[in-house]
Amino acid sequence: MDAWLLDESPGTYRWGTVEDPVPGRNQVRVEVRASALNHMDLWLTTGMPKPPVFPHVPGNDVAGVVESVGEGVSAWNVGDEVVVNTALVPEEALEMGVDSVLHEDMRLLGEHCSGGHGQFCVVDAHQLVAKPPERTWAEVSTYPVCLTTAWRLLRRARLEPDEVVLITGIGGGVATAAMMLSLHLGAKVAVTSRDATKRERALELGAFAAFDSADAFPVSADVVIDSIGPAVWKPAMRTLRRGGRMCICGGTSGPKVELELPRLFFKQLDIIGASCGSQEEFETVTGFMAEGLQVVIDEILPISEYPRALERLREGSQFGKIVLEH
Repeated sequence: MDAWLLDESPGTYRWGTVEDPVPGRNQVRVEVRASALNHMDLWLTTGMPKPPVFPHVPGNDVAGVVESVGEGVSAWNVGDEVVVNTALVPEEALEMGVDSVLHEDMRLLGEHCSGGHGQFCVVDAHQLVAKPPERTWAEVSTYPVCLTTAWRLLRRARLEPDEVVLITGIGGGVATAAMMLSLHLGAKVAVTSRDATKRERALELGAFAAFDSADAFPVSADVVIDSIGPAVWKPAMRTLRRGGRMCICGGTSGPKVELELPRLFFKQLDIIGASCGSQEEFETVTGFMAEGLQVVIDEILPISEYPRALERLREGSQFGKIVLEH
């Protein structure tokens, strides 16, 4: 099959040919129709993390058509339209009735095994959900990572209608997904960004306020969704009301923050972290997609323009997800 390949890490991607992946027992081979970019696409080229096998096919977000099935697969047929959960776990993890994403053998599609920026992708059959028929391939390719992560954060934060959610660094995949999902759930959303164009776009989509990330944030929030870290940590924490919830899904400005312990315990604050989500949460957000939840797509490009898509992601100029059509 043809795919974008990483031969070594650190390194750069090249367009090349590798043997078609073969589905084993209880696995399916998906012919990819659309895949979306995440920061993992950039991180892999730096050597952190390092894939276990080279050449490596990147791509965390995958949607396509079942092309063939392995022995033992009965839930899916050739021609079924599907979306793949990025958080890969053994089937017994689902049968145990526990939070599957916490399983010790959890792996990420496109990091620990070959992903979706190629012609085919092989995954365990239980990792699939049916594509909502009314949504486009581009739309459904956007949500496995960002929307599932956003939902996991908001669910654990116990978000209620009419609560105020502050989202830092609007424009990234999880941030925009969290904004649209919060609005869908009846919350009020404020955002931050250093980019005036992104602030204006967020207001157009339904945010009631947008602040420059360099300033203090003149809002009282029940929930903060943060992917930036130390650059906004203090002002973001200070926006939280009593009983507020700080939800963290990244740290683009650095790995360490200073925590004011009295603020944490006197204001009864919660700190919540998440990346990706469980199979149950993935199925829930698939339901949101079927209900018509709006997703934000920055640009749709042919897969041949993956290098251009990577550069746009590296610049941080995108607003929403960058999608590759196959």
